[in-house]
Amino acid sequence: MHKPAGILVSGNHFKTIANALVQNIKQSTLSDAARPQPVHRLDYATTGVLLVGKTNDSIRKLNKQFEQKNIEKIYYAVTIGHMNNEGIISSDIDNKQSQSKYKVIKTVSSERFNKLNLVQLEPLTGRRHQLRIHLSELGHPILGDKDYGIDHLILKGKGLYLHAYALKFKHPYTNETIYIKSKFPQRFSKIFGNI
Repeated sequence: MHKPAGILVSGNHFKTIANALVQNIKQSTLSDAARPQPVHRLDYATTGVLLVGKTNDSIRKLNKQFEQKNIEKIYYAVTIGHMNNEGIISSDIDNKQSQSKYKVIKTVSSERFNKLNLVQLEPLTGRRHQLRIHLSELGHPILGDKDYGIDHLILKGKGLYLHAYALKFKHPYTNETIYIKSKFPQRFSKIFGNI
């Protein structure tokens, strides 16, 4: 499913994706049907692809694929400043080793920010806020990031420019490779034109 910005995936709140799934996704007809539920997390402000399981077995198998890092995740972000074309960012987050690959796809000039970059990101580990922290540590925070941005460059009221673009994984029953993607938010296209 596509997750919009500004909604929690799960948690102790009424308005969450997890609570909305029951009314919006058809329940499985298999014998181990479960309440549909997300099998991974996206930050409150992040848009994009969210994987949902509908049976106990599929939820367990998909969770295992995430734990064993067998699911490829591709994100896109808009970052601030002049960046190297590509690289790997490594650091400790919460005392655990973390790594993210990045590649600059497109750069445009900006009066306020000097340069804005469309960056493809691949988290190689799965720490909380990993991509946001890594880009901030690199000195190129994500546009609109209130937590890890540079104070005088924080874009207010526009949200976080981080998008979960694609997931590649093995279907838990058929074992076929599934590749799902979510089109870019319109606000990305406003900056970079056709992406």
